Amino acid sequence: MLKRFSMSRFFRHRWLYPLISITVTVSILLSSTVATLAIPLPELIFRGIQVIQLSNLSARQEVAIGEQINEELLTKQVRLFRNPEAQNYINQIGQRLAQASDRPNLPYRFQVIDDPNVNAFATMGGFVYIHTGLITAAANEAELASVIAHEIGHIAGRHAIKQMRQAAVAAGVATVAGVDRNKIVQIGVELALNRPKSREAEYEADRMGLGTLIRAGYAPRGAVDFMAKLLKSGSPPTIISTHPATRDRISAMQQLLDPSIINSGDGLDSNSYRATVERILS
Repeated sequence: MLKRFSMSRFFRHRWLYPLISITVTVSILLSSTVATLAIPLPELIFRGIQVIQLSNLSARQEVAIGEQINEELLTKQVRLFRNPEAQNYINQIGQRLAQASDRPNLPYRFQVIDDPNVNAFATMGGFVYIHTGLITAAANEAELASVIAHEIGHIAGRHAIKQMRQAAVAAGVATVAGVDRNKIVQIGVELALNRPKSREAEYEADRMGLGTLIRAGYAPRGAVDFMAKLLKSGSPPTIISTHPATRDRISAMQQLLDPSIINSGDGLDSNSYRATVERILS
């Protein structure tokens, strides 16, 4: 009887000792890691969860964050050009392109910024900003539309979200309570203003932008002409100074385009465009 009881205890608890050893070992390793990083274990777990959530934002969440970034930009960083006719003109071009884009269901918003620098940029959720200096620099509507299409390409490619995820990991914006929305918005504002895009993102936005431009009925020649014109100017304007490999991008555009359709489409009437610009920017 005693022998059977002893053997029973042995087999009943035999699994317990390895489990205790594993538990102690894991506890030591985790304690060492947490001590090294000075971050509580629950926060480490939540950081991983929240960053994954950030990388899988729904379209609705993306638009909501974009609206907050837009509010921050308009309140503290940029100044809208207060001419309804100019805003309407850019919005008409933008909406025409948006409907032909790879993400036509976003509630796009196109806004003119009162700034003489030749520039345009975009934020997540469908927000696109066009400087008055860019409108003036374009020779025709096809050239202007090509830049807007490029910025839509960044939105369609979700490039800002990918950059935000990388920045969030580096800055540690997630906490036990969740992602710090204010810090995320600040990262979005910084990305919008400084535009540190990668080569891959620029090539993808060029490719997607060209497709959008053509599907919207604009002459694709505008994209190549505008980029080449900016490259030949004295000092590169902001719109290309922060973007790598401009010559390579022009070559890539030319390779993507069928020469037989490069002049096919709307927007090449320079006289009509110049009259419109003089009217809306006066």
